[in-house]
Amino acid sequence: MAVKTKKDTIESYKVHETDTGSCQVQIALLTDRINQLVDHLKSHKKDHHSRRGLLILVGRRRKLMAYFQKQDEPEFKALAKKLKLKVKD
Repeated sequence: MAVKTKKDTIESYKVHETDTGSCQVQIALLTDRINQLVDHLKSHKKDHHSRRGLLILVGRRRKLMAYFQKQDEPEFKALAKKLKLKVKD
């Protein structure tokens, strides 16, 4: 599996031409990092330091998603579907 670069992720999820920090981009970047850490932890089960980092990233993404859901519900649902995230309705 090829690892997407940060620039590719930003290009995929940006809202306007110079966008690098909107909620959509931040959530997508965090999701990529989380997926990489999950793959790492599958083969390194005793790496508790990385597991702690994963939990911190998941919490950060959850807070961003809650904020984005309050701001723009339809756009949030579209992003969650695109990223294949489980979301409470």
